[in-house]
Formats: sequence, C-alpha cells, structure tokens
Amino acid sequence: MRQMLYELFENTGQLDLRSILIRLIMATVIAFFIALSYKISHEGSIYSKKFNVSLMALTVITTSVMVVIGNNVALSLGMVGALSIVRFRTAIKDSRDTVYIFWTIVVGICCGAGDFWIAAVGSAFTFLVLLIFGRIKNDERMLLIIRASRVNEERIEALIYQYYNRKANLRVKNTTETSVEFIYELSRRTVEAGARGKKGSGPKKSITSAIYDLGNIEYCNLVAQNDEISS
Repeated sequence: MRQMLYELFENTGQLDLRSILIRLIMATVIAFFIALSYKISHEGSIYSKKFNVSLMALTVITTSVMVVIGNNVALSLGMVGALSIVRFRTAIKDSRDTVYIFWTIVVGICCGAGDFWIAAVGSAFTFLVLLIFGRIKNDERMLLIIRASRVNEERIEALIYQYYNRKANLRVKNTTETSVEFIYELSRRTVEAGARGKKGSGPKKSITSAIYDLGNIEYCNLVAQNDEISS
C-alpha cells in the first residue's frame, strides 16, 4: 500500500517539448476564437481590449498549469492550495464576462490535458450560441423624476396615469409639508408610446412639457437606466 502511494505521488506525467508546444498552440488558436467571439458580442457596448487580451492569456496560462500538474496528485493539491489564497477583486461589468472567463478556463484545462476535440467542439458550440444570443440586451429603462409643490400631488399622478395608464411603476414617493417627489420607472417603449398618443389623434405634447404646464414644478428629469456599466 505504501509503495503504491509512493508511485502515485512520484508519477509526474512529464511531456516532451513537442507535446507541450502542440498543447500551447492549440490553446492559443482556440483563445483567438474566444477573443473574436467576445469582440462580436460586446461590439458597441462595453467592449474592453484589455479584458479581451486577458482572456487569451488566461487560456494559455491555464493550459500551462495543466501541463505542469500532469498526473502528479501532490503537485495538483499544492496548486489548489496556492490558488485558494489568491483573491480576485476585479468587478465584473457584464454577466457575459463570467461566461467568457469560465470558457477560457475550461479550454485551458482541456488543452492542457490533451483533449483537443472536446475543447474545439465545445468552443464551436459556445461560439455559435454567443454569436446568436450574445447581442441580446435588456430593454432600456427610463426613470421619470419629478419634484414639485405638494399642491400638485394629485394632478401629477393623474397626468402620469393619463399618459401611461398602469405601465408607469411608481418606485419612490417622497413628501414634505411643502413639496413632493416622484420617481417612476418606465420602459423606453412605454415612453415612446405615450408621446405618440392614440391612433389618429396625432402626437401628444411631451411628458416634460405637460408636467411643467401644471405650474409649481421644481424640476422634471427623464433618465435612461440599464444594467451596463461603461468602461
């Protein structure tokens, strides 16, 4: 039993230079397609060249780590222990970035283990999925912020209901003895539909103009809000 454990821990699984180069080259080739996919799916939003280069480097680095570990159980346990003390505090700007990080790690593991077909076929399917669905974005939300004299409280609520019916969600309503503040959440489509008015009646006055016509309005802001953070 002792001899078997000794042989298991002594098995380093060393590779020759040719095998190492093949694995690193395959990882680099697949990493290029990962970078291409990232550029296509993030085009015009929050594309980061530095993050894209980091994805390619992460693929090659993971492959290198897998080559070093090989079949050496002791070395793999030591590597896990060393990596477990490293803390990454970089904020993920887009939920899709998590997919790309995981993708690069999986490709690096597959290439490092010599499973090139799994890395290639899996990457091809992932590339197609992200190519088709990668540009899907959330419907941009709008925040309508109104601060006015409290005597206009009911008139403002009636006006918002007239323009948007029940599609304007009241998120915040702050009041004092003399003032009131509303924060409504609407989709961009709702805002555009409210401005068009009913069919055949022609375009309505803009919501901001209609609110200011009530009088005693301190300010009225229409702010675009979405889940994307600009880099």
